[in-house]
Amino acid sequence: MKDKTNAMRKLAGMKIAYKEYDYTDTGAISGVEVAEILGQNPAQVFKTLVTTGKTGAHYVFMIPVVEELDLKKAAAHVVEKSLEMLKSKDLFGLTGYVHGGCSPIGMKKFFRTTIHQTALDFDTIIFSGGKIGYQIELSLEALSKVIKFTTGDIIKDG
Repeated sequence: MKDKTNAMRKLAGMKIAYKEYDYTDTGAISGVEVAEILGQNPAQVFKTLVTTGKTGAHYVFMIPVVEELDLKKAAAHVVEKSLEMLKSKDLFGLTGYVHGGCSPIGMKKFFRTTIHQTALDFDTIIFSGGKIGYQIELSLEALSKVIKFTTGDIIKDG
């Protein structure tokens, strides 16, 4: 691994073991492509999405890369009237991460986080390491030592 990201430094600082993946030389962009190149189960690879609620509060949702966030279900889960996706241009200023490299660990400040309930089906989940080209694999138990989160049904049906 060439670079350590904020997320990796935070895990190392807390002495939490994790597996890391580097796909910087593959040209893969989408989570599905990355999972395919690395031979991972796409249902186990999660993308990190940042939203803004009607109240102006921000929320983080982690869902499998093959799924789509259901904004109505997600809003109900966090008790907001409605949610919209944060604009890409606002992501770095808010989180310190760029689109495609957003990790739930090591953001500038913590935002309420929900992980889709299918994460409970796996011993570990894989998500962005905090920079395009890097992934982290971690158990939910280990992740819960770094950030607080809930799980719920937040993806579109079908």
